Amino acid sequence: MTEKEESMDVSDIHDSAPSAKKNGRTSLLDSGEDFEVLDDEDIDDDPPPLEDAGGGKGKNSDESDKINADTDPDPPGQVDEWLDVLGNDQLKKKVLEAGQGRDSRPQKGQNVKINLKTFLKDGALVEEQSDLTFTLGDGDVIHALDLTVQLMEMGEKALIQTDAKYAYGTRGSFQPEVPPNAELSLEVELLEATDAPDLELLPPAEKIALASQKRERGNVHYQRGDYAFAVNSYSIALQITESSSKVDISPEEENELMDVKVKCLNNMAASQLKLDHYDAALKSCVSALAHQPENIKALFRMGKVLALQGEYTEAIQTLRKALKLEPSNKTIHAELSKLVKKHSEQRGAEQAMYKKMLGNPTSSSSSSSIQKHRTKSSWGLSWKWLFGATAVAIGGVALSVVIAARN
Repeated sequence: MTEKEESMDVSDIHDSAPSAKKNGRTSLLDSGEDFEVLDDEDIDDDPPPLEDAGGGKGKNSDESDKINADTDPDPPGQVDEWLDVLGNDQLKKKVLEAGQGRDSRPQKGQNVKINLKTFLKDGALVEEQSDLTFTLGDGDVIHALDLTVQLMEMGEKALIQTDAKYAYGTRGSFQPEVPPNAELSLEVELLEATDAPDLELLPPAEKIALASQKRERGNVHYQRGDYAFAVNSYSIALQITESSSKVDISPEEENELMDVKVKCLNNMAASQLKLDHYDAALKSCVSALAHQPENIKALFRMGKVLALQGEYTEAIQTLRKALKLEPSNKTIHAELSKLVKKHSEQRGAEQAMYKKMLGNPTSSSSSSSIQKHRTKSSWGLSWKWLFGATAVAIGGVALSVVIAARN
């Protein structure tokens, strides 16, 4: 994919860092990168099934299930033992101060608050955060935290050692500043766990902020190449935007909520494209266009999906519609030109194949024409002889009559 296409495919992943800081909840999630398309980049009443894009659960949920099923952590009071959380020696947890017992552990879906210190392997402090709040199991933070905090007791302090795989991976992070492939040590204190708010009773402004926060986290996953996790975050954001409400909402707030929804649909389609889940991506584009028929990003991405499915005629029509809405867009120009050329080449190849299958119909047609011409010429010659003989006979009769009359 070209740099321009990447720009078109990555949108509305733009203001994540500023808004996250405003919320005061997701500074751990910020990437510091700019993520937009056309303008930037940006899911369905019935969002594409998550199994079409990594199951919507991804490895994080599978690993979390494994923790709940197979792990029997140390009982309160044992603070010296390391717990190999996943059994692969890449994520370990050690109790520094015991908590209030197993019954006080938080559950998936609850909002938890922690104090966090992040260190590099050499002991250098990367970041210190107080009262960091996130939804457990939603992928709002690095995987190491999502997987281990659910094993902590209320009031517990723990030390967590994690491989880069469960932290910031091969790309590292700009904010906080973490180099690529960095192993981390995390000091965590679990402060509280509360049930998530009832979406039906959530004021519209808070619902919009919550959906935007989940979308921004999806953008972070997208930037990092974790496309299945991105789909999961966008899906959660969609569920928030589509939830019914028992409180009054103004037309302006409805429009703002719809705008967040369309951005999620567009970004969902981009992630599904990266995962080669074309049917799911097409469904996301169709859903976005159902709400905003002239959404250029959705049209552009839909054109790309149709082309990848071999539907060149529809793809060209869709891209032409997008180009008509924004004639100066070079990315659409380039994609459309490439697609028209490819479609022309395909038609030429199909014609050559048909000729071969029919056994050189051109030669056969030529032979038939020659035969018809010969037959026509033969009939023309016969009629000429017949006409001449008749004329001679008539002339002879006429001459005999004249001679007889004179006599």
